[in-house]
Amino acid sequence: MASPQEQQIVQTFMQNVYGKKADVSGMNSKHDGNKGHWLERQMGITHNASNAPDLLGFEMKNQTTSKTTFGDWSPSYFIFNDKEIIPREKGIRAVDRRDTHFLTVWGQPNVEKENRLSWSGKPIPKIDQWNDFGCILKVDANNNIKILYDYQMDNRENKDTIVPKVYRNAPIIIAMWDATKLAKKVNDKFNQKGWFTCKTNALGIYEKICFGNPINFESWISLVKEGTVFYDSGMYFGNARPYAQWRATNNYWNSLILREYPQI
Repeated sequence: MASPQEQQIVQTFMQNVYGKKADVSGMNSKHDGNKGHWLERQMGITHNASNAPDLLGFEMKNQTTSKTTFGDWSPSYFIFNDKEIIPREKGIRAVDRRDTHFLTVWGQPNVEKENRLSWSGKPIPKIDQWNDFGCILKVDANNNIKILYDYQMDNRENKDTIVPKVYRNAPIIIAMWDATKLAKKVNDKFNQKGWFTCKTNALGIYEKICFGNPINFESWISLVKEGTVFYDSGMYFGNARPYAQWRATNNYWNSLILREYPQI
């Protein structure tokens, strides 16, 4: 039986969202999150960067094309912030160190953006698989998540010219998520009342709202270990935001749905 909070969310959806199409007129047409912001307003959610559930103890997800985000959760450690490896210099910001000492080594040029370097796509490793950039994603015995680099596993032809000698003592950790900090993020966001997603039809009209159970860190990290949850970075040169997204395919999210409204 649905909780009073779930019933209240369903009522809000049916009154303010059901049968409607997101109205993004007057918004930045290039911003991918406009439809999500419209939905938040309709559901009475104030857009913020809080890691608490969106509404009455439930985390809200919007209709997406192929994959849905758990959270934008940055590593607790990046090698370019390690003072023992890269000493601080007056006037040099963290984003400058990142662009100079990280993206130039592990970034990939984007030919559609005048060869702007980005740490996204091919440079991002999958769980327990070495990629051509010499990187692998691992979960250790304490559930810390690490991205390791091994110069010997780097298949790039130009690695001799772009990888400094300080990075060639393999393997080295280039990014890490502390398990305790990450567990708090997952549990605070998803392990309260549960989560829900608002779905549209082919015309973009909202037609149903679906609910799933709470997700705790233990089950979430198990999904990382099996590759169901994956890291999907969008970091790029000149932009300080790391865009550190943890995601799963919509097929997986759909498999978690237990109830949907209106009921057919």
